[in-house]
Amino acid sequence: MMSKFMEWVDARFPATKMWEDHLSKYYAPKNFNFFYFFGSLALLVLVNQIVTGVWLTMSYTPSAEEAFASVEYIMRDVEYGWILRYLHSTGASAFFVVVYLHMFRGLLYGSYQKPRELVWIFGMLIYLALMAEAFMGYLLPWGQMSYWGAQVIISLFGAIPVIGDDLTQWIRGDYLISGITLNRFFALHVVALPIVILGLVVMHILALHEVGSNNPDGVEIKKNKDANGVPLDGIPFHPYYTVKDIVGVVVFLFVFCFVIFFFPEMGGYFLEKPNFEAANPFKTPEHIAPVWYFTPFYAILRAVPDKLLGVIAMGAAIAVLFVLPWLDRSPVKSMRYKGWLSKIWLLIFCVSFVILGVLGVLAPTPGRTLLSQVCTFLYFAYFILMPFYTKLEKTKPVPERVTG
Repeated sequence: MMSKFMEWVDARFPATKMWEDHLSKYYAPKNFNFFYFFGSLALLVLVNQIVTGVWLTMSYTPSAEEAFASVEYIMRDVEYGWILRYLHSTGASAFFVVVYLHMFRGLLYGSYQKPRELVWIFGMLIYLALMAEAFMGYLLPWGQMSYWGAQVIISLFGAIPVIGDDLTQWIRGDYLISGITLNRFFALHVVALPIVILGLVVMHILALHEVGSNNPDGVEIKKNKDANGVPLDGIPFHPYYTVKDIVGVVVFLFVFCFVIFFFPEMGGYFLEKPNFEAANPFKTPEHIAPVWYFTPFYAILRAVPDKLLGVIAMGAAIAVLFVLPWLDRSPVKSMRYKGWLSKIWLLIFCVSFVILGVLGVLAPTPGRTLLSQVCTFLYFAYFILMPFYTKLEKTKPVPERVTG
């Protein structure tokens, strides 16, 4: 009966074909390691954000007068409202932790190089959409840091010559941040951007499965196939990697739930203390800083004395990631076989990014500003110098088959 039902479905919808193309007959390299958990974990967190977000909207009121009170109502009076709110707020930080590690994997093993340029581009568009989604959602609790953080970020558009002031007013929908701003951010956060993110995720996966997954060796497994056209170094994604990913999911959920139940605010880094105070346009917080996942770019913004140049530098710090596939001139993909220059520069880049993230949280001082400028220089130097050090360095021979 089940077989007949599937025949009926397949005649009208490619269910079995999709299952085979993307799971049971999609051959992935057999040498995936720890870093290859984070793609599936990103999907898990995305589902968590969508499900908890839907439930939160049932009790949230997107108005300047009632937004803060509705969040308090969710936390205090709605059954299990507190855990829904923490699943969503902690989930946002978990999303960026997973995405940053996923991106680091791409840098480490050259997953952006030919023929995976489009996979990387779609991934970066997801990252950009996630940043917009997180920023829109950041205003919704209508707390002090939500209000003033949004005020600072939106005002940056005013630095754009000629159209800056009009653009800022258009984004706010008013002469200052008000209920109109809250309403449009709510609409974008709940409806528009999730649709964009889901569409980009589908394209990211389709592009990946078209060219095949990369691996720690950077060896293309499609080059070595048996008589049936099956890659010699490949194994079906299902059941092998679906089962393996379940192990990663279980470990992740242990850590995730531990944070939710014991450190949901993470000392003010996941949920800032001023955000437990209702937004007040007449009272500025002592120190305004965005959530931790935005702070590296905020530190780059503050490192440049001129406002317009700071905005350009912050935008360029994200934009340069899009052209990464064309900056790397190395004949090999994986860091295992690249020269010592690539390894040193990747280390410098990662350390600079982390330091910028820490500096973005802290109040600026002359010493911290100088350190931000040095780290900003090193951040951009990693990309600007990449065509030279990747082309000039001596690389190790890449094996014909994956090494395990």
